[in-house]
Amino acid sequence: MKHIISIRDLDRPFIDDLINHANHIASQHFNANSLSDKILALLFFEPSTRTRMSFEAAMARLGGTSISVGSIEASSIAKGETLADTIRVVSGYADAIVLRHPKEGAARLASEFASVPVINAGDGAGQHPSQTLLDLYTIQQSLPLDGIDVGMIGDLRYGRTAHSLAYALSLYRCRIHVISPKGLELPSALIGELRDRGTEVIEHEFVEDIIRELDVLYVTRIQRERFPDSASYFDVSSSYKITTELLENVRSHLIVLHPLPRVDEIEPAVDALPYARYFDQSKNGVPVRMAMLQEVLK
Repeated sequence: MKHIISIRDLDRPFIDDLINHANHIASQHFNANSLSDKILALLFFEPSTRTRMSFEAAMARLGGTSISVGSIEASSIAKGETLADTIRVVSGYADAIVLRHPKEGAARLASEFASVPVINAGDGAGQHPSQTLLDLYTIQQSLPLDGIDVGMIGDLRYGRTAHSLAYALSLYRCRIHVISPKGLELPSALIGELRDRGTEVIEHEFVEDIIRELDVLYVTRIQRERFPDSASYFDVSSSYKITTELLENVRSHLIVLHPLPRVDEIEPAVDALPYARYFDQSKNGVPVRMAMLQEVLK
């Protein structure tokens, strides 16, 4: 039984194989009935559009069926049922579980009680491995993954996508440039871990200082739901914005990524520039998650 809980659980050969598998799937080289006898349970206890729908689309394209518990309010968790018991019960209904939960560590806990594979679709400010895999896949479509300069800007403290991606980039000897509002810096423990692994992590105050040296700019929104109060959020919510002017004279092959949803951190005019790849990135969730489902259910 294979769980996918954290990008830390995956080595580079596994990631490379999965990216290659997704490439084959995107080229229409897959068996559309390979999971026709399988049921996928979607347990999403936080809001989601792209992750949830792309897992549903991935399962449907492979011939499988998806079931859902709905929100926490619509589940027995609202009656006091523990997550462990919910996972035990749902394991009896499905062949795999995709879990999104507001508490960091929930997916790891779920994997300890599940009798079927669990895929972490985001746990609080922890990990989001399927997003990271599609991020790497999107970069690989345009650039070699090894040795590139990647800028990460936005909420790097609470952003689970940034945490997962930063660790994954360390497998490819990338240089990581971090730019964030005060108080939303990449956690010092993670920076220390990356540096211990030999990854160069460079901190910048302003994106203008580094934008022309980047191969990838990974933008994240300021996550209001992670803040303890509204005042703290509004103090930093408009502290940066990616504009067409900012992207003048950047490297011709620069790609701008964003896990979405965006609020106002990328102006809409950027969408028309050749650097904007965030909608391709979202679309890539389907072949990557198809590859993940085939991996855990084979």
